[in-house]
Amino acid sequence: MSRAVLSLGSNLGDRLGYLRSVLEAVRPALVAVSGVYETKPWGVEDQPDFLNAVCVVDDPGRDHWAWLRTAQSAEQAAGRVRELRWGPRTLDVDIVTVAGVTSDDPELLLPHPGTPDRASVLIPWLEIEPDAEVPGHGRIADLLARLTDADRAGVVRRPDLPLR
Repeated sequence: MSRAVLSLGSNLGDRLGYLRSVLEAVRPALVAVSGVYETKPWGVEDQPDFLNAVCVVDDPGRDHWAWLRTAQSAEQAAGRVRELRWGPRTLDVDIVTVAGVTSDDPELLLPHPGTPDRASVLIPWLEIEPDAEVPGHGRIADLLARLTDADRAGVVRRPDLPLR
């Protein structure tokens, strides 16, 4: 079994369309998907707001490297250009966790190292898996509770933007 959690983000172009393109790329492995959240940029703050979502996928035929290739392929299809770390992008797909896998390979760090500090990942993930844990860090609900009010306030649910 290869159950993974993917974090999706876009702040350029057809933001919602790019998020939807990932769901198409992972079907029929899609297990659950959060709602869409509008979030303030992190890292480089002088850029447009992001749309973010989290999805859970499961495909016994894919390992963590296959999920990375799937994510990179979706980013390439969206015209992703890597010019500035944490800069604007058409599509960003991060592999947050893969069940039973940890990795310190620089190409694929698992669990994703930024997860415990990012409300833009924790809030949508909590919506679809309230009891989930980040391996080595604890329950996502507890991690979210440790973040500041300002961090959580920068993540706003957008029910007017359905992914499906």
